[in-house]
Amino acid sequence: MPTPRQDDLDALDQFLRTTLDERLARWRRADAAREALAQVWRAQREVPAYAEFLDYRGVDAIMRLADAPLVTKPDYVRGHALPERTAGGRLEDLSMIAVSSGSTGEPIVWPRSLRHEAEVAFRFEQVFHDAFRADERSTLAVVCFPLGTWVGGMFTAACCRLLALKGYPITVATPGNKPDEIFRTVLELAPRYDQLVLLGYPPFMKDVLDRGAERGIDWAAHGTRLVFAGEVFSEAWRDLVCARVGADDPAFATASLYGTADSGVLGNETPLSVLIRRFFAERPDAARALFGESRLPTLVQYDPLDRFFEVHEDTLVVTADGGVPLARYHIADHGGITPYAAMLEAVRAAGGDPEALVAAAGERGARELPFVHVFGRADFTVSFFGANIYPENVSVGLEQAPICDWCSGKFVLWVSHDEEDPVLSLAVELLPGVPVEAASAEAVEEAVLAQLLRLNSEFAHYVPARWQRPRVTLHDNGDPTWFPAGIKHRYTRH
Repeated sequence: MPTPRQDDLDALDQFLRTTLDERLARWRRADAAREALAQVWRAQREVPAYAEFLDYRGVDAIMRLADAPLVTKPDYVRGHALPERTAGGRLEDLSMIAVSSGSTGEPIVWPRSLRHEAEVAFRFEQVFHDAFRADERSTLAVVCFPLGTWVGGMFTAACCRLLALKGYPITVATPGNKPDEIFRTVLELAPRYDQLVLLGYPPFMKDVLDRGAERGIDWAAHGTRLVFAGEVFSEAWRDLVCARVGADDPAFATASLYGTADSGVLGNETPLSVLIRRFFAERPDAARALFGESRLPTLVQYDPLDRFFEVHEDTLVVTADGGVPLARYHIADHGGITPYAAMLEAVRAAGGDPEALVAAAGERGARELPFVHVFGRADFTVSFFGANIYPENVSVGLEQAPICDWCSGKFVLWVSHDEEDPVLSLAVELLPGVPVEAASAEAVEEAVLAQLLRLNSEFAHYVPARWQRPRVTLHDNGDPTWFPAGIKHRYTRH
């Protein structure tokens, strides 16, 4: 008879018996940096590839976290065989695999086991408990991430099932990113529950909401809540989808997860982080002073004992246990970290009332955890007359009325050099059923230009006025040239 995996059983037992309050309070009684250093030591002892990595660089004694060199995907992950990157070199001890999305290259395999899912399940519990009050409401959780080896769908389903096992009245459905299956599930099951939670990528979720309304689904009647991952979106977009589901409490109706295939969910939006982000969305200058960019990042809170963050040259470094233990792993996401007290002080310095925001977040949604902000990969920007133009700037333009009634939110941004001078070009996808002649490319150009000038000071000052207006082309929904189905969409083209 096979021997049960005791470490997985222990992790499951701990998850089931540990309250969320207990879990999220423990970091205040510990030295998170010291715990991260202990993880580095453990990886040095137990992970063959990491020991070899350190030997090659002449690193022996690691007395401080900074003594350990940064680990990157090219030099470590691609430079060592998969089994050698696992504890004990035993890939067979891990029960599940995922692959990275491939947005920056060839997909990479990332194994995990039940204990790693149990760690991440606390992030889902924080969303479902603190924002959605799913301990008090029967909940249908519909996983709309793609299923298969890609990390989003299977990992999300596993964590939601762990919440149900813990006692939350949650039923999990897994139609994946198949709209017809999603609608069938919602129509048949959602009326039997107090609330409906849809989990998926932002552009796809908006498409689901729009198409579902066309099918006669009354999202507001089901108390619909939304969980996102994978992309940065604006607060105007959040307002847009909240209006679609009849939610007037965005901080308690939506949550975004910051996650990677490498190490699962690293942090999650909380009611407080959403309220703070919405505060800074109305104050671009204050946001730029705090975050250092002319665009608004995703802002989440995190448990530093689960995922320890550092910042290296304005990019994020994480130390985390996992199927492939990561010791000072350079994620290459552009972002930064802010302690809890410093974030509230930044609100005060911008003229806000941090105590009022904390009170508005409520007893559940205002936990004293540090913040991490994430812009995404730096290589997704477009340079025009020396100004960095971010997809997030363009998105806000497409979310203005009446543009949002025509456009899906997907676009491709690039600089065309077909003419004597460069042109800022933008291909925009229309909503299903909206013919090209029913929309106005000129109105889209004006809306996007207005937001670029408002949000991006580099654009406003670097780009000569006669070249600022983008050139927009409108395309049918699912146009195979610009918006092919079934692959991860890229918002820029070089």
